[in-house]
Amino acid sequence: VQLVESGGGLVQTGGSLRLSCATSGFTFDDYAIGWFRQAPGAAREGVSCISSSGGSTVYADSVKGRFTISKNNAENTVLLQMNNLSPEDTAVYYCAAVFTDFRYHYCSNSQKAYHYWGEGTQVTVSS
Repeated sequence: VQLVESGGGLVQTGGSLRLSCATSGFTFDDYAIGWFRQAPGAAREGVSCISSSGGSTVYADSVKGRFTISKNNAENTVLLQMNNLSPEDTAVYYCAAVFTDFRYHYCSNSQKAYHYWGEGTQVTVSS
């Protein structure tokens, strides 16, 4: 099982980035995918998740209306479109996967739910 994040970088306040989580080694349609982030000195927190069906999504209150998660089943990737970024969004962003079997509409923003993790990609928002 492999998850590889990309798309991070340095952006100014108000800018946008699109993160990608490329997956391999498992049946993509059987897994929910979550995005998490960890700022310096802070605990890792859930940002957003999408169910295996793609029909259910969850967003942290801090990113609602600014971030959008989506699945590309043809490429086995999950995207996180981040708009109107602020310095508070600066963190290392991780994607994670959990097998959900027949729970097609399940996903969770709790990191305890996830079994597989990527290495992360740095997002820095300058003021």
